[in-house]
Amino acid sequence: MKILVIDDHVLIRQAMQGVLKKVRRDAVLLEAPNSTEAMHIIAAQPDIDLILLDLTLPDRDGFSVFTELRERYPAIAIVVLSAVQDPTKVRKALELGARGYIPKSAQGDVILNALRLIISGGIYVPPEILAGGELLGAPSRQISRDQGQSLPANIGLTDRQLEVLALMMQGKNNKTICRMLDLAEPTVKNHVTAILRALKVTSRTEAVIMASNLGWQIPELVKR
Repeated sequence: MKILVIDDHVLIRQAMQGVLKKVRRDAVLLEAPNSTEAMHIIAAQPDIDLILLDLTLPDRDGFSVFTELRERYPAIAIVVLSAVQDPTKVRKALELGARGYIPKSAQGDVILNALRLIISGGIYVPPEILAGGELLGAPSRQISRDQGQSLPANIGLTDRQLEVLALMMQGKNNKTICRMLDLAEPTVKNHVTAILRALKVTSRTEAVIMASNLGWQIPELVKR
């Protein structure tokens, strides 16, 4: 597995090298201090699997780099690594297709678990942002007044589906949900499909953002 860290701070790059080695000992780790060097590396090694991208680069806006990478290398997974925990930026990154948004201020074990989740196929969103209901607006959708007053039971979600949704809001992937709830993977997939249908969204990320906008807090869902 090849992983590229794009960040202009050498200490951050070194720290991420250490964390990534814990996630995948066999990983080939590359690094770039700016977008220009990063583009040269990717052009020479297009088989890169994962990119950790800082949004504040010395030579270019991080989101413009993100957009170009998505257009030129759609197979490469991109994770935003940022010192800024702005809900607007988190939402924009997710809408652009980021596999996660990891705050640089997060504890080492949090970053480690976030990367494990992402590499195993999940999407990581900072739980403090989700728990605070700060992701305003689902991608390409407006929350209606009636939707804003909805309760989980009113849109037909069962108790088990609420448990699955709560774990989705914590960034858990299907395999982890299977293990935590002692369910077969096809069953979890069916629950996820039912959740997306009930919330009228088309992706897990949209479901997480929608549930947050509706005021459904993670602890409350877990208690149910």
